[in-house]
Formats: sequence, C-alpha cells, structure tokens
Amino acid sequence: MTILLYDLVGHDEKRPFSPHCWKAAMALAHKGLDISTAPTRFLEVPAIEGGVSKTVPVIRDGDKIVVVSFAIALYLDEAYPDRPTLFGGEGGTATARFIERWSQLTIHPYVTTAAIVDLHGMQDEENAAYFRRSREQRFGKRLEDVVAARDAGLTAFRAALEPLRSMLSYQPFIGGASPLFADYIVFGALQWARVASPYRLLESNDVVAHWFDRCLDLHGGLGRKVEAAA
Repeated sequence: MTILLYDLVGHDEKRPFSPHCWKAAMALAHKGLDISTAPTRFLEVPAIEGGVSKTVPVIRDGDKIVVVSFAIALYLDEAYPDRPTLFGGEGGTATARFIERWSQLTIHPYVTTAAIVDLHGMQDEENAAYFRRSREQRFGKRLEDVVAARDAGLTAFRAALEPLRSMLSYQPFIGGASPLFADYIVFGALQWARVASPYRLLESNDVVAHWFDRCLDLHGGLGRKVEAAA
C-alpha cells in the first residue's frame, strides 16, 4: 500500500522545502516504503484530511493518519518493524528527541534569518502575502530587516555547530556507522536552507558539509532530486 505524504511547497510544486516534511520523506525512504506526495501550500494546510492538523507533514497510511514528523517516525518504526529501524531502540529515540530540540533551537532560528526573504519569494501571490503578514507579526519587523542580520550572525552559527562537527570527526553519521532519524532531523534543517536560498551556510571543507553531502546521496540521492537554490 502506498503512503501519502502531504508535502509543503511554494509556487513550484517540484521544490518541497519544509524541514519537517524532509524529515518525514527521509524516514519513509529509510523504511523503503512506497509513497506518493500531495504538494500543499501554506493556505491549503488547514484543509488537509478534514482539518486534522495546522501544520505539515501529515501522512495517510491506509486508514491511519499521522501528523508531526517525530510522531510519523515513531509510527513507522512501530508499524513496520521488519524494515530498517529509525531509532535503534529507546536510547536512540531519547537521543533523537535531544537532537530535535538542539536543531530547532540552534539551526532553525539562523536558517530563518538567512533564508526568510528567499522563502517569501518561493510563494505564489496569495501565499506570499500570508507568509509576509504572519512572519512580520511574529518578528515584529519587516522580512528585509530580519535577513539583514544574517551576515553578522554567520560566524556564531558556524561555531554553534561545533558539537556536531566534533562528533562527525570520528563517525560518519549521527546514528553511528549508518543514519538514523537523528540524522534526518538535522538534514531537514540544512536541506530547508539549501532548497530555499543560495546563501552559503557552511564552508565546503567543513566536516558538517561533508556529512550533509553524504545525506544528500542517501536513498538513491533523494535529497539531490531537488536542486539547490541558485
């Protein structure tokens, strides 16, 4: 049976950009499951499956609907235990929860700063108006004023990745010898930036950049099927 993934897109439905949807997409690919995607724009999200969620990703697996990327990964491990594990047990699940909080508190704020104008530019007219209105209300300033801080914050952002950089100096993935959902959490955040904006977050010789390249190659190069923003 094919699993349906509701995936966030802008005016170009072939360029999904949500970090959380990318986590779910990589988790589904890790399990080797057949999927189809429903390209969904911001203003279409409230209508998904009768209003089941205010956010994506959402999946439908037969009669089962699951929302939120972490819950989706947990569901996939429970529903398909014969497929490769996403967590490797309770310890891996707990570690992944830490990685998710670290990513959302460390990587997501800077990606938002760096890419917010580019993310606005990815939307069609109606969704662009919604995006600008909602984000400017959240930040209390114009999108252009938010992104103006990215150059000043870049050095601190790169320094904040040092724990990840150090760990990846002695193992190829956050999950160890092979990737787990913890890898897809951080991958999703950096893929969000890669798809949305040409702004360069990492130096090419950074260990984190090398890890990200390995993640782009996973599952038949799933991440590379969407070209980087130019």
